[in-house]
Amino acid sequence: MTATHLKATITAQARAAGFDLVGVTTADDFAADRDAALERIRAGRMDGLPWYTESRVMRGTRPAELLPGARSVICLGVSYLVDGSADDGSADADDDCGAAAAGRVARYAWVRDYHRAMKRRMREFVRGLEQELGSAVAARWYVDDGPMLDRAAANRAGIGWFGKNTNILTPGYGSWVFLGQVITDLELEPDAPLKKSCGACVLCIEDCPTGAIVAPYVVDNARCISYLTIENRGPIPRELRPLMGDWVFGCDICQDVCPVNRKARPGVSTPKNSALSVSSAVNGSPDLLELLEMSEDDFRARFAGTSIMRAKREGMQRNACVALGNLGPPLAGSGAAVPALGRVLSGAGPVVRGHAAWALGRIGGPQAAALLSDAARAETDPGVQEEIAAALQYLGEPGTPPP
Repeated sequence: MTATHLKATITAQARAAGFDLVGVTTADDFAADRDAALERIRAGRMDGLPWYTESRVMRGTRPAELLPGARSVICLGVSYLVDGSADDGSADADDDCGAAAAGRVARYAWVRDYHRAMKRRMREFVRGLEQELGSAVAARWYVDDGPMLDRAAANRAGIGWFGKNTNILTPGYGSWVFLGQVITDLELEPDAPLKKSCGACVLCIEDCPTGAIVAPYVVDNARCISYLTIENRGPIPRELRPLMGDWVFGCDICQDVCPVNRKARPGVSTPKNSALSVSSAVNGSPDLLELLEMSEDDFRARFAGTSIMRAKREGMQRNACVALGNLGPPLAGSGAAVPALGRVLSGAGPVVRGHAAWALGRIGGPQAAALLSDAARAETDPGVQEEIAAALQYLGEPGTPPP
């Protein structure tokens, strides 16, 4: 089989397996990307991600270490801008009832857990390739839970280019794509990287509410709303909470403002793409009070098989508290929101109790003040005591930003 025919076969098999994007690069080390990743770890930009270690980076930038005899890396992408996920997912205000208070969920989490879907498609891709070639193909495949630097591979394979928010921007599909890599022993003609860039555009940097994009192509993980709402297991720094708005799982702001994404289109609709349809368990605007008061059994029953499980129930409760505090009166302060926060303040774990106290301080009003005063007399956890005291101090000084 000629090199041209082999390349066409790979593209056809990728499409048949349900991928929207396919590109090829060599199995050479990703030396420059390795150096950049190590520098960010050493500078503390990846703090809070204990699994993202120097040894992981070293291993993930050496394809031949992941697959002995590796010659090529086939990079694949699937658009997740499907089945109605193109709306902005913003919360709708309703002044009549606190139960209408809604948060926001990053668009990638609206579909069922993509890791399984992507790996299943990559397995089908490799099996189809073997059938076409009539011989076994040595291959290992990864998505973003593996060690490979997926965006570095996609960039070098010509699937897309790095945006200043560090996401990969692709022609046609923007940054709304899941990425995967198949390392193989096949000798393939590599694709050239795209000669594209963001130019002078800095909208993602300017619009990031927490200032997490500290320089073009550099994100401070500890300030990113996605990290704060998903990977962070402890208290959210108090100074960052007011900047998080109503996001309860991830954040799309730097993607929403990106001019490349204005022209993004949904992925090709095929039977293979049905696995990326929007999950009935997740939507872009979840009810915050429902999240706040959901039992562990209810949480697992509703969100099993979705990315929401990564944040765990306590994390989503904490995030709902922050969103309610940021919505503030009249939306969060009316109806059932304050009593619900009061119940959490007396019955949840310490992390959630502390954030419930903060939210009550932000919402304010006599009922919130009474709940905080009662909790101050009963609370024994030092961290929660501090949160309650800060909330009461704020309520005593109207018009002053909360501590």
